[in-house]
Amino acid sequence: MATVALLGTGIMGAPMARNIAAGGHAVKVWNRSRDKAERLSDVCTVCATPAEAAAGAGIVITMLSDGAAVTEVLFGAPGVAAALSPGAVVVDMSSIQPGLARDHAAALQERGHAHLDAPVSGGEAGAKDATLAIMAGGAPDAYGAVEPVLSTMGRPTHVGIHGAGQVAKLANQVIVAISIGAVSEALLLAQEGGCDPAAVREALMGGFATSRILELHGERMIGRNWVPGGPLAMQLKDLNNALAVADEVGLELPMTRLAQRAFHELVHDLDMKRHDHAAYLRWLEAQNPGFRLGDGADQEP
Repeated sequence: MATVALLGTGIMGAPMARNIAAGGHAVKVWNRSRDKAERLSDVCTVCATPAEAAAGAGIVITMLSDGAAVTEVLFGAPGVAAALSPGAVVVDMSSIQPGLARDHAAALQERGHAHLDAPVSGGEAGAKDATLAIMAGGAPDAYGAVEPVLSTMGRPTHVGIHGAGQVAKLANQVIVAISIGAVSEALLLAQEGGCDPAAVREALMGGFATSRILELHGERMIGRNWVPGGPLAMQLKDLNNALAVADEVGLELPMTRLAQRAFHELVHDLDMKRHDHAAYLRWLEAQNPGFRLGDGADQEP
């Protein structure tokens, strides 16, 4: 059993920490807002700083908002890198730019520490149920060392070299964003064509169009539930990063660019950065004045 430090106990990090502890590991946690970490005090040791949490831990997991936050926690003062024990492995489960993940790996390797980038997919429900898809990039031996801990949170897969985990997550987010748009359009079309959209969703769940997006986000759209499992701002960040990688390698991704436009307008023009990404439906409705899915009240974050 390992001693694990988990840094960042928000919507995703808190249930992940609980599942690691339930797997029999000793877990130390830190969060910038300490009250969120304190909610885990029944199963974890709450620490005052990232460095305190990392000290003595064999595995240090970061689950933070963006690349800048990860860089600060790892290499700021007092940073995690200076507090790491010999042989410790850093596993960044945040969603950040692939190039930055490679930079972090190189900087840690210079200090004698292994690094994996291992972002996740599955949202809050997957984090709670320990069913996350975990995409890991880095050295195979480092992956082998941490796989038992990763397995307490879901289904880990080693996908390639440093940065590959982040690229795999961006591929996932491209599929998610475009699929959310497709589900939004399909349900609104069904309603306006005379169907009960809830019944159509149930019918489609048995056919070729079935998906987790239709199952979970379709239900959110019909219930107009925008309380975030995956905030719009995070989806936009990932689409921006995906298009940056596409630009680097010379790919044109037209459907991804259309989705990015919608998410950009939701976040910046409609001020919905904290809404769940199923609120793409609200953008679609804005393109079609007078049309609205369902007759329920909006559940705002």
